[in-house]
Amino acid sequence: MKKLRPSFEVVEPSFGSSFYYSKYVENANNKAHLWHYHPEIEMVFVNGGAGKRQIGSHVSYYTDGDLILIGSNLPHCGFTDTNTGNKNETVIQMKPDFLGNDFLQLQEIKPIFDLFDKAKGGIAFGAETIKAVGGKIEKMENQQPFERLVSLLNVLKALEKAEDYKILNASGFSMEMQIQDNDRINMVFNYVKDHFLEEISLEHVAEMASMTVPSFCRYFKKITKKTFTKFVNEYRIVHASKLLAEKPMSIANICFESGFNNFSHFNKLFKEFTGKSASQYRQELKAVIK
Repeated sequence: MKKLRPSFEVVEPSFGSSFYYSKYVENANNKAHLWHYHPEIEMVFVNGGAGKRQIGSHVSYYTDGDLILIGSNLPHCGFTDTNTGNKNETVIQMKPDFLGNDFLQLQEIKPIFDLFDKAKGGIAFGAETIKAVGGKIEKMENQQPFERLVSLLNVLKALEKAEDYKILNASGFSMEMQIQDNDRINMVFNYVKDHFLEEISLEHVAEMASMTVPSFCRYFKKITKKTFTKFVNEYRIVHASKLLAEKPMSIANICFESGFNNFSHFNKLFKEFTGKSASQYRQELKAVIK
């Protein structure tokens, strides 16, 4: 049971700095596949490429790069792998109070504190903001500690002012629970991540969580703001989206390779989730990637 829990990542600041900064060339981030969490707020900039993101109970597919801000202790997987096709990935991790509580309460800095609060649900930024700050994030690699800190504050200020963003988890979603609850829900997330291609029995998952089925269903919806069935179906649809973009497979095969066993049900759910049919999604994605 323990091996199904997300790993707690210990984050050490970069040498001479109050926060951690690392730039990975292409898909060299070997933590990308791990389901993990940490008290540090994490900013991830993926330069180009397309892939799957899972943050809390949210799963989705991104194209042409990504810029994410992940709140404290919000479990997530990495965003790049051997199929992503990105140029590089930059990861910045900072404690919520890395500048000191008094500093964050200054009128000039308080909007950044508010940004950190908003990031509790995970924030995905749009193309305009990515274009505006992506280069600044990458340039920090060669800067001295003080200059890098100033650059980070400028990037955070730009993110706080950005209008093209999306909160990834529903309003009220929170992973700040008792340790027992945190382990339980993350165990469930990890189980779905590892077994979504198979038939997932609600009875089995409830038993893993040491709960009755009705109690587990209420518990899961209270925390994630969605039913367990919807969460599993969304995970499968996002995987199907990934296959539609990356593999020259028939849509019928993609349906079954994504954990669905009924083609008409897959088509219905795919359109509900994306607003378009699988074939339309594939055509539009090809146009974007080209």
